[in-house]
Amino acid sequence: MIVKEAEFICSNTEVAKLPPANLPEYAFIGRSNVGKSSLINAMTGRKGLAKTSQKPGKTQLINHFLINKVWYLVDLPGYGFAQTSKKNRASWEKFIRDYLINRENLQCVFVLIDSRLEPQKIDLDFVYWLGEQGIPFQLIFTKADKQSIVKSDQNIAKFRRALKKWFEELPPFFLTSSETKLGCENILVNIDSINQQFVSPIE
Repeated sequence: MIVKEAEFICSNTEVAKLPPANLPEYAFIGRSNVGKSSLINAMTGRKGLAKTSQKPGKTQLINHFLINKVWYLVDLPGYGFAQTSKKNRASWEKFIRDYLINRENLQCVFVLIDSRLEPQKIDLDFVYWLGEQGIPFQLIFTKADKQSIVKSDQNIAKFRRALKKWFEELPPFFLTSSETKLGCENILVNIDSINQQFVSPIE
């Protein structure tokens, strides 16, 4: 898939105010500072589409982008550490849960995980929660350019072994780099494949 158009649509914290659920939608989420915004920019070929920052927790809203006028890319706030109050974090968590559970046209949640790290409890807990809710998800391991492929593969294998305790069938995964664009095309091809099977919940 070639991204010819990437248009910012809206930012908000209320599921009721989201765009109509007539197009397939894909949410990107991960621990704070996992490189989510950088990867979104690399995938779409738009350097400033998603806001990047050295401060963890920069994304604080549900951000919708319309890609090729065919599907929505959704940039969600990161979970875990963020430079904000506990009250704000609790509020984020609630609207993220509401969105993930109630969004009718959500086709897949892409969970971003830092490939440099061994399995982290916060990532595993979130993935387990998605499984319990029956929400389709796939894994994106980021920052592959920051270390050897061998080391990344070792950490990915450890994460997948941890998932086997809970899941009979393991989700697909991608190893990526926003710097080299490794894995970006594979993610887009995967999204395009899912799009072909989409049936709008809105008549």
